[in-house]
Amino acid sequence: MNAEVLIRGGLLADGTGAPLRPADVAVSGGRVVVLPASPDDGTGGSGATREVVDATGSVVAPGFIDVHTHSDAVTLLGERAWELAVAPVRMGVTTEICGNCGSGLFPGLPERLAEMRGSSRVTFGGQVPIFRDFEGFAEAHRAAPRSNHLSSLVGHGTLRAGVVGYADRPASPRELDLMCGLLGDTLEAGATGLSTGLIYTPGTYGGTDEVVALAAVAARYGRPYVTHLRDEMARVEEALEEAVLIARRSGAALHVSHHKTAGRHAWGRTERTLARIAGLRADGMDITCDVYPYTEASTSLSAMLPPWANDGGTRALLDRLKDAGQRELMRHAIADGVPGWENTVGNGGWDRISVACAPRNPAVEGRTIAELAGDPVDAAAELLLAEDGEVTIISHSMREDDVRRVLASSFSMIGSDGVPKPGHPHPRLAGTFPRVLGRYVREQGLISLEAAVHKMTGMAAARFGLRDRGVLRDGAHADLVVFDPATVADGATYTDPLLPPSGLSLVMVAGEVAVRDNAVTSARPGRIVTP
Repeated sequence: MNAEVLIRGGLLADGTGAPLRPADVAVSGGRVVVLPASPDDGTGGSGATREVVDATGSVVAPGFIDVHTHSDAVTLLGERAWELAVAPVRMGVTTEICGNCGSGLFPGLPERLAEMRGSSRVTFGGQVPIFRDFEGFAEAHRAAPRSNHLSSLVGHGTLRAGVVGYADRPASPRELDLMCGLLGDTLEAGATGLSTGLIYTPGTYGGTDEVVALAAVAARYGRPYVTHLRDEMARVEEALEEAVLIARRSGAALHVSHHKTAGRHAWGRTERTLARIAGLRADGMDITCDVYPYTEASTSLSAMLPPWANDGGTRALLDRLKDAGQRELMRHAIADGVPGWENTVGNGGWDRISVACAPRNPAVEGRTIAELAGDPVDAAAELLLAEDGEVTIISHSMREDDVRRVLASSFSMIGSDGVPKPGHPHPRLAGTFPRVLGRYVREQGLISLEAAVHKMTGMAAARFGLRDRGVLRDGAHADLVVFDPATVADGATYTDPLLPPSGLSLVMVAGEVAVRDNAVTSARPGRIVTP
């Protein structure tokens, strides 16, 4: 047949979880045609095909869909962030879903946008705009060419900042109506769903009723409610029940972000949380989760402080950190706990919190807060002040048995939770998907290759309504990856977090070759995709 690219001789993992089968895949006009495996008669059988790819010994799969990223702004930062921006596509990710954990780049009322930009710098690692609406966000990305596709949730924290501001108070009825209206507008325009980050300010200031009202808007559009639970540590089961209540009252499908039971008081509780989710599914509830294959988490250093420390946004936090009396209050809050607060340090200790990204003080990257000079709260405060609030940390908080249980569950999909900020970001940004295929499929046999690919592709596309993606069938979008199941593995480490994976020979995005033999090509076919 006539085609632009013909991939011959491989085993097809079509994204549905069906057994591998020999098949050829043709790419024409940005779409896929699946063909019977053709014999190698020495002629190539390629007709007028521009390029024939020999995939003998390899698996041909749909391009991976990363359901949980924080890549909202990285391509808007220009060439200085290029290595960070292309890390996902180098590991086979052809579509990223951003706007997670309640944080994104839209929407907001015009009078709130300037204030919001200060916090966006801390979150996204540079001077990036906040957009009034989804179309502004999409237009900016159309002007900043990218290697893979991007889809975005609407972040509750951003929505709240864009209407209410950063104050610790309930939204008024009028403000909640405005939030619901903005959310409806963005979903109508193409946003993928609603996300919350209920440990982060200002999202943590929103009560259950507020989130129910917003999730009901998502439900009307058939979009999921995606949540970083209010607690993933000692109160994880209680936090899961809040999410279930929100889903039931709103009618929205529920997706639990990066499901984990972190900190010594929660280790082992995945036995109960996963059983609870399985029971809800058996009773007919639409609930899923995602997971990354590491025992370390990553977030902002400011999230290690009690919520009231961040009341009013980044500038207010920095002012408090200059006050020795305020630091003492923070020290006591960490030691004694605050009702309703996920106390990461109290559940683990400063010796389990290491600095990942501190752009102005790179010498401290890789060191724990406990290893810095003096009292840990003072050390954290001085580092935040020196970095103008912009510090990312890695928290050594999970156990391998919990990670394995979530990975093996039938309702989990894969999300890197990648944070593309300069310095030493968590290696999940560049290693998540090959790590699953190498460590947990090939080496440990925890899940089958077909099941792993399904989690990365078809299951993800179905959850987020990405039509004709996540599968290899006639007419599907030509986003695909070719990898060697015998050698695929992650390369990224904590000391060298952007090292590329091995075993991926080809990544195609929209019918164009984006990665060949681990090298990113000059093609920039990525675009904003919508349900």
